[in-house]
Amino acid sequence: MLRSITAGTALLGALAVSAPAQAQPRFVPDNDKMMVIDVVSANGSGCPSGTAQIQVSPDYTAFTVTYSTYTALVGPTATPLDFRKNCQLVLNIKVPGGFTFAIASADYRGYASLRAGAYGQQAANYYFQGQSRTARSEHNFKGPMEDSWQNTDKVAITALNYLPCGERKYLNINTELRVNRGSSNSRKDTSFLSMDSTDAAINTLYRVVWKKCY
Repeated sequence: MLRSITAGTALLGALAVSAPAQAQPRFVPDNDKMMVIDVVSANGSGCPSGTAQIQVSPDYTAFTVTYSTYTALVGPTATPLDFRKNCQLVLNIKVPGGFTFAIASADYRGYASLRAGAYGQQAANYYFQGQSRTARSEHNFKGPMEDSWQNTDKVAITALNYLPCGERKYLNINTELRVNRGSSNSRKDTSFLSMDSTDAAINTLYRVVWKKCY
């Protein structure tokens, strides 16, 4: 395991295969029970070993992924593979008996420096081990742009998918950044899209909701 985080049982968060019939959004278990998140692996050009960390919020209703070297770019100093960066997180969320969970929203933050004519994209997939279909979100950027950015993926309460009670499956979160030179002069100018910064790491926040199993 790369990293293991223990917190009150209220943290569980992710998408799932099917939603049980009786949903009780925003239910939070008692803090005296325990749960554990293990990072089984963090692989990809955007998150080399040791550069992605996970932290649980104090109220156990969210977890944050922090990146330190997640930047896609094109330009005179870029390699042919730098235009696309990705990070595949595989999380083993150990659920105490009697509870299940779902992701309600995810906030992605970073910085964009795109010359006129260049464009980029931030995308994410969420799925459990063994799922044949995944939930994917995409957000596009267009130059000229020189600013911080934030994107939010939201799931309607009626569309929340909970991990079936009693099942143990790894949660996969696959994020991706792309930059395309477009009509810009990439031989002279650099364009980049990042989920990190030069002076501080950028966080990705996943908010969760709870439900009691019956």
